[in-house]
Order: sequence, then C-alpha cells, then structure tokens
Amino acid sequence: MTTAHGPIDYSEGIDPERALKYALQRLCGDRAELIEGVVANVTPSWDHENAAEEIRNQIKPRVRALGCVTGSGNLDLPGSSNWYVPDLAVVPKELVKGAQALLPDQTLLVVEVTSDSNVETDRVVKRKRYAEYGAPLYLLVDRVEKTVTVFSGPGRLGYTEVDGPHSFGTPVRLPEPFGLELDTSGL
Repeated sequence: MTTAHGPIDYSEGIDPERALKYALQRLCGDRAELIEGVVANVTPSWDHENAAEEIRNQIKPRVRALGCVTGSGNLDLPGSSNWYVPDLAVVPKELVKGAQALLPDQTLLVVEVTSDSNVETDRVVKRKRYAEYGAPLYLLVDRVEKTVTVFSGPGRLGYTEVDGPHSFGTPVRLPEPFGLELDTSGL
C-alpha cells in the first residue's frame, strides 16, 4: 500500500492492541470504552451525571489548589484490551494539553458511578484494573447499593486499603492529597 508520504512498511506487522484502540476512538464515539476486549458505549442517565457532578463540585476547590483538572477523558491501559472513560478523573493540568489518553497512574483520583448495566464492571473489573495500572485513589459510587467506597494503595493484586462501603448520606473521607470529607447525601 502507498500513501501520500510513500509506502507503508508492514514488515513489523500491525499491533492489534493499537489498531483496536485506534478504531474504537475513530468509529465508536467519545464515550465508548473497551472493557476486557468488549466495546461498551456509555450513555449515562441524568441521575448518573448528577452523582458525578456532586463529587466534582465538592472537590473542585482542592483540585484547583493542586494544579489539576477534572474530566472524563480517555484512560489507556497499555498491554491490555482495555480503554476506559471514567465518570470523573483528576489529573495534573500539565499532562492534559494535547493528550489523547492518559494512564491510570497519571491520575490523582478516578471516580466511577454505577448504573444497572455496568455495576459489576465498576465493582470488580475496573477496580482491579485501576489498581493494577496504579490509579492511587478509586472512588466507587454504587447507585445500586446506595454506597460509596474509597479504594487506595494500588498494586498488581488490587487495592490494599478499602474505606467503606458507606451508605449514601454518610460523610466519606477522601484521603490526601485531597484531605476532605465528601457529603454523600446528594448522590
């Protein structure tokens, strides 16, 4: 095959992981995820979005003080068939300019809000993968069980520290570098 820049060299082969993730981004839209090799289109409900916004509003002053931004941009898990779009992530501002995707260990916090259709994915699969890829804090807002759990101490086998589950309405401590208490009554 030839392009405007000359022939494409396929002698090294095509990296299937890279090709799959590239296709996902180009063909499936902004909120498409790849979870253990399965494409999942994410269309959150307004109630779901409200829960993420409640968290965002509470942490925003601390996020600014840390020189970070919040968003739901792409997180790549290289070497796996996973490409996540968290409901909310906190990342250093200097990493976002021009970034197509970041890595979980580049975040300060990842937040997932469950829906009926993805509850086990957020509770089990993503929790395991975020820990494996070094996301320092994982906040699980489980709307099915009406609980909030903070996971920290990531490692290859999962998170070593778990605070919760706490029932909605119970204040939940978000550890450093945030060092604040979340009001979960509006979730």
